[in-house]
Amino acid sequence: MRRLTALFAGLLSLPLAAADLKVASLHPLIGDLAKQVGGDRVEVVDLIGKNGDPHHFEPVATDLQKAGDAKLYLASGMGLESYMESLRGIVGAKAQVIEIGKDLPSIEGEHDHDEHESAHDHEHEHEIDPHWWHSIDLFRRAATITANTFAKADPAGAETYAKNAAAYRAKLDELERWTRKEIARIPRDKRNLATAHAAFGYFCKDYGFEPVSVQGMSREQMPDPKKLAALVAKLKERQVGAIFPEKESNPKMLEALTKDTGIKLGQPLIADGSTAESYEAMMRHNVAAIVAGLGK
Repeated sequence: MRRLTALFAGLLSLPLAAADLKVASLHPLIGDLAKQVGGDRVEVVDLIGKNGDPHHFEPVATDLQKAGDAKLYLASGMGLESYMESLRGIVGAKAQVIEIGKDLPSIEGEHDHDEHESAHDHEHEHEIDPHWWHSIDLFRRAATITANTFAKADPAGAETYAKNAAAYRAKLDELERWTRKEIARIPRDKRNLATAHAAFGYFCKDYGFEPVSVQGMSREQMPDPKKLAALVAKLKERQVGAIFPEKESNPKMLEALTKDTGIKLGQPLIADGSTAESYEAMMRHNVAAIVAGLGK
């Protein structure tokens, strides 16, 4: 018995086995995805933090030190992270920088052109909406992309990654069924989603909403008086039931807008995954808030 106790104590004192693959996440939701697919085989270093803003984050020397010997840097892609090329130059051959959303189907987002630009200057200019994670279907596809990415970096874990991705896709299937059931409580003629910035285009596309954004693609884009008047007219014309602020931004401007229009202020939505415990938690929070604001 003493020998068994000593052996057990010795095992407890041994360092835990290191993960087979170390990755650094540049987006909170991509970090959650990496944990779901990687499981115990993957150590995920979250460089942005739960309260970080993916729109403004740019890794500095201390972040790269924190990432240490990470083999992969995982980004969301679709142009969200403007520093991709410089990061690839810094990490060189030591690590790969992977944009998970790079090959997913994208939609166009809003783009405010400078008043001095001519029609010819931006006739063919389009801006990709980088907020693809608001489509559960695209996030489900991203699970497969992540599993394949991990398998290339750690071939011995390929089967584990495939199994984990399949289990997570099943969870997302259930999340999608729940979402469709909840959204069905909103009459189709009431499906106008007015939000702070244009982050919910993919959600709107999937569930038949008409998106209305106050600030465009960026939280810094504030409408001038002329645009604001046009926005108020649009909100009234469409009989928008609620305007939704975001947890990550200051709602004062939207509060003023709701007072001017008489439209109620909905519960804050989570746009970029910041403050959310997980992808699923973010989606359930947003859907519940939208249904509460616009449902029967």
